[in-house]
Amino acid sequence: MDELRRVDITDEAAALVARLVEQHGPLLFHQSGGCCDGSSPMCYPRGEFRIGQRDVYLGVVADTPFYMGADQFEYWSHTHLLVDVVPGRGGGFSVEAPEGVRFLIRSTVFTDDEMAALAPIEVGDHHSAQ
Repeated sequence: MDELRRVDITDEAAALVARLVEQHGPLLFHQSGGCCDGSSPMCYPRGEFRIGQRDVYLGVVADTPFYMGADQFEYWSHTHLLVDVVPGRGGGFSVEAPEGVRFLIRSTVFTDDEMAALAPIEVGDHHSAQ
């Protein structure tokens, strides 16, 4: 059985991440919960975004770590997140913005059994040296 993950990515979004890595180097996703696309994952060059001590590490998608602000995680902790990509303009600071597309999250609620099977969360930066 595959390991239950908190976050996954569609094939189309993973292909976009691969192209963006060629242009920008290693990336990371962060979802803050603030205004201005706060519920959309933002994608940044890994060395240009500082992970806070309270940011929650949810896993790796397309070789790219995914973090979420602690306050936002309180709302999303019971859901499986799927990173997808759609046409349109998202956050101006996210690296996909010039491509005419934006990342978004599709979510489904975990069952009680799935919640019990999830690995414990980790907080803080786990990938700054990569």
